[in-house]
Amino acid sequence: MKTTILTGVLGAGVLGLSAFGASAATLDDVKAKDFIQCGVSTGLAGFSAPDEKGDWSGLDVDVCRAVAAAVLGDASKVKYTALTAKERFTALQSGEIDMLSRNTTWTLSRDTALGFNFAGVNYYDGQGFMINAKNLPGVNSALQLSGASVCVQTGTTTELNLADYFRANKMEYNPVVFEKLEEVNAAYDSGRCDVYTTDQSGLYSIRLTLSAPDDHVVLPEIISKEPLGPAVRQGDDQWFDIVKWSLNAMIIAEELGITQANVEEMKSSDNPEIKRLLGTEADSSLAEDLGLEKEWVVNIIKGVGNYGESFERNVGQDSPLKISRGINQLWSKGGILYAPPIR
Repeated sequence: MKTTILTGVLGAGVLGLSAFGASAATLDDVKAKDFIQCGVSTGLAGFSAPDEKGDWSGLDVDVCRAVAAAVLGDASKVKYTALTAKERFTALQSGEIDMLSRNTTWTLSRDTALGFNFAGVNYYDGQGFMINAKNLPGVNSALQLSGASVCVQTGTTTELNLADYFRANKMEYNPVVFEKLEEVNAAYDSGRCDVYTTDQSGLYSIRLTLSAPDDHVVLPEIISKEPLGPAVRQGDDQWFDIVKWSLNAMIIAEELGITQANVEEMKSSDNPEIKRLLGTEADSSLAEDLGLEKEWVVNIIKGVGNYGESFERNVGQDSPLKISRGINQLWSKGGILYAPPIR
């Protein structure tokens, strides 16, 4: 989900924050406090949500944990800051958090005007629609929604995409807007609107929380590109590289068949690519270039697993969401998931 940018005063403030960030060594700060402060959602099943004990899990959470494993050798050394869509960018700009991993779309304006660097894509998504099939019998396409009331979170470009889609298709609709995700969920579940729109992955997650999940259907249309991924402040290239390559390492590990179960065995492999990834070759310069120990990737895989393991556990077939890999499959298996080589 994407949040609309405020320019002018905010833009000036961001420049100042970016300049401050340029002199800050986040890696040193993280090592000194011995944990990573990671910004996540206020609770989105499969991506970042706490259980009844307050323990966080999800696809986005696993990125935070991977970075902690790479930097501190322990995936559990993360503290989580739950942030609304409105709060998330200020928290990152101000230094309240070390990184943001919160179903956030990578856009040009966020790369520039907001002063962020996106460290990659951990889920390729797109905006979709969900309906209560009992209330809208016979509807199987968003093109049949003319005249519907639509629940949407305000202050987001999800709201703008909604307007564009209905205008482009010459349809009318009645927006029902709320600031907080929980408010949108409650309004839709109580029948205050006919349709819910947000990132399609979010719809699958939200459906699980509704009073009668089986009554609700996610329609097939995808009306936007939403590449979701972790972000850091501009001005600290070393930290940017660490977050970026922690995610890349999980993807490459899946490509090479390295899992939590076999990573120790794979350390004895003669495959040059595996040796570089797991730090078992004599040359340790790749890890040193990042400011990390030789077994930084081993620690990631031991603590979190490869990308495929994280996907299936959190949002895939081993999870309640049961989302298919689709375009989030590896490039070698028909998807678009691709990481540059470690060499």
